[in-house]
Amino acid sequence: MKRLGSVAAVIGLAAAGTIAATGTASAATYAGTCGSGYSVIDTMDVGEGTAYLTYSSSSGKNCVVTVPDRTGTPTVLDARLRLHRTDTVWKQGVEVDYGTYSYYAGPLYVSAAGRCIDWGGAAASNYTRVDYGVHCG
Repeated sequence: MKRLGSVAAVIGLAAAGTIAATGTASAATYAGTCGSGYSVIDTMDVGEGTAYLTYSSSSGKNCVVTVPDRTGTPTVLDARLRLHRTDTVWKQGVEVDYGTYSYYAGPLYVSAAGRCIDWGGAAASNYTRVDYGVHCG
């Protein structure tokens, strides 16, 4: 009877370990989507994903990409980037990429030498998070 209990405990621990490993393997990561020479300078939790702000010193451009927590699964994603303005109205076009994607929204680029930017995004949420007037340079 004691041996049967030990076997059940080992099987239970093995199953628990498998479940934990599966959950951590799908975490959002920036995979160089903006291109070579771009480094991550800021991140933002945007619901069920992460928005990444990157910068390339050689091009002088910022880039934003939003990645879902579970890559490969279709998710409503939003990426936003523009030169800082006093209004908070976002128009469709170059500065917003919104849709259902399996891997990322974006990349979006802007040259902001001597200016501040507004950037952010959303993932599987009705709430879009944006930082206004940041990363001035």
